[in-house]
Amino acid sequence: MKAELINPFLKATKNVIETMAQTKVKAGAPHVKKNRSAYGEVTGVIGMSSETISGSMIVSFTGQAILQIVANMLMEPPKSKIDDEVVDAVGEITNMICGGAKAELAKINHKFDLATPTMVVGKGVEISNYSSDPTVVIPFETADGSFVVEANLSPKN
Repeated sequence: MKAELINPFLKATKNVIETMAQTKVKAGAPHVKKNRSAYGEVTGVIGMSSETISGSMIVSFTGQAILQIVANMLMEPPKSKIDDEVVDAVGEITNMICGGAKAELAKINHKFDLATPTMVVGKGVEISNYSSDPTVVIPFETADGSFVVEANLSPKN
């Protein structure tokens, strides 16, 4: 995938997490995903489609990271475990990140329609991508743990 398609996800992720959760994030070097397993304990998957490109975006959080991010968003102490409210928050975060990336991609003439996010709970759960093209993983670190954003976009045939 081209950098012009990856950078909007990086920018949107940093903006959403730092603004909505007052949590500093540091992006790592993007790399190609080597398996189909979910990275973290709570994962949001959202389909994306334009006239020329289709695929998906995945956001996957470690338990410790998402519990603190949600606590910061709600301005309350962290929960002791992942519950429905945390899973719902990951769905909202998924929507916000993908919406931000969608707006940036529209600036370079890629106008996407977005599906409703699907939530997956459990570490190592296998997730099928919409495309057989390589998935690019952007790792992020916070003071309380890590998460990844994965983009799997490919040209329509």
